[in-house]
Amino acid sequence: MLHATSFPTQRRFLQTSPPPRVPEFAFAFDIDGVLVRSSDALPRASQALSYLQSQKIPFILLTNGGGKHEAERVADLTKKLDVPISTSMFVQSHTPFADMEEFKDKTVMVVGGVEDKCRIVAEKYGFKSVVTPGDILSAYPEIWPFSQQLLSYYQTFSRPLPANINPASPSTSLKFDAVFVYNDPRDWGLDMQIMLDVMLSKQGIMGTYSEKNGQASLPNKGFQQDGQPPLYFSNPDLLWAAKYHLPRLGQGGFREALEGVWTALTGGEKEGVELKKTVMGKPHRPTYEFAENRLIAHRKHLVGQHHAQLGSLKRVYMVGDNPESDILGGNSFKSTHGTDWASILVETGVYVAGTTPNHPPRMIVKDVWDAVSWAVAQEGWNA
Repeated sequence: MLHATSFPTQRRFLQTSPPPRVPEFAFAFDIDGVLVRSSDALPRASQALSYLQSQKIPFILLTNGGGKHEAERVADLTKKLDVPISTSMFVQSHTPFADMEEFKDKTVMVVGGVEDKCRIVAEKYGFKSVVTPGDILSAYPEIWPFSQQLLSYYQTFSRPLPANINPASPSTSLKFDAVFVYNDPRDWGLDMQIMLDVMLSKQGIMGTYSEKNGQASLPNKGFQQDGQPPLYFSNPDLLWAAKYHLPRLGQGGFREALEGVWTALTGGEKEGVELKKTVMGKPHRPTYEFAENRLIAHRKHLVGQHHAQLGSLKRVYMVGDNPESDILGGNSFKSTHGTDWASILVETGVYVAGTTPNHPPRMIVKDVWDAVSWAVAQEGWNA
C-alpha cells in the first residue's frame, strides 16, 4: 500500500475542476423604460444585472434605440449601471445594418440622430460614402425653405456632397443606392421632403422625377418601379419613455407621418399604392434572430472550455416596457433553435400600470429586479 510520503514532495497532482453549472435560460432586456429612463438608471437595474453576472446567467441588451456606435453606448451604460457590459452583449436597432456589405462601396443616405453622429456610426460600420439631409440642405438651401433658420446649425457639421444635383446630367448627378433611417429624425420636414424626392426620383438620382410614377399599368401604379433605392427603417416604435411623464413619439411616428404624406401624394391603398420599405427592430423577426444568435454565442463564452458539453438554450426571457414592440416580438418569435421566448412586462416605461396591454405577456411585474426574480424562480435556479 502506498502512502503519501512515498511520493516526492515536489510532485503535484493535477485536479480537474468540474464543469460550471450552466443555466438553460437567458435574458434579453430592453433599455429605455427597463434599465434607464432617458439619461438616468432606474432603481434596482444595476442589482438585477449584477446578480445575473454573478450567477453566469447570460443576457443581452436588445434595444430599438440607436444613434451612436455600439462601443459608445456600451461605455455609457457601463458607467450608468455600474455593471461591465461588452459590445457582444448589446444589440441596438441599427446594428444589423453593419452586415449590409452590398452597399458599403456605394453612396447611401443616412437619416436621423443628433448632428451627423449616425453618419459616423455608418462609417464605422464600413460605409464609404455617406450623405445626410443636412449635407444636401447646406449645399442647396432652396431644397427645403422652412429650415433656413437652421442653416448655420447644419453647416457646422455638414460635408461637401460627393456629386452635384444636376438632373440635366443624370450620369454625373448625386445618386443614392440606399436610404437608411438610423435614429429618430430631429427635423421631420427636411428629412421627409428629401426622402420623398429620392423615392419619387428616377433611379435614385436627386432632382429627377420618374415618368413611371402614376402609371396604372405598372405594379404599385408605377411608384418605386424605376430603380429607386431600397428604404430601411431601424426602429418601428411609435412611442418611447423619455423624462416627460407621458410617452413621446419615436421613429415609428416619423414613419407614420412619412407614409401619410406618401398616401396623399400617390393615392395610397385606395389607388393600390404602398411605400415599399424594410422595417428592422423589435417586434420584427430579423432582430430576434440576430439577438438569439448573440445570446447563444455569449452563453458559450461564459462556459468557456466546457462549451462542448453545453446543452441547448431552452428559454429566453424578454423583459420590456412596450407591449407593441418588446412583448409582441417576444410572443410572436418562433425560434429555429426551438427556444421558448417568454415575455415579461415592467411598469417603469411605456406601459401604464393597471391597463390591459394589446399583447399579453407571461407576467407583469413592477420593475426589472422583480422580472429577474420571477424568472429565476420559474427556472428553479437557486443562488
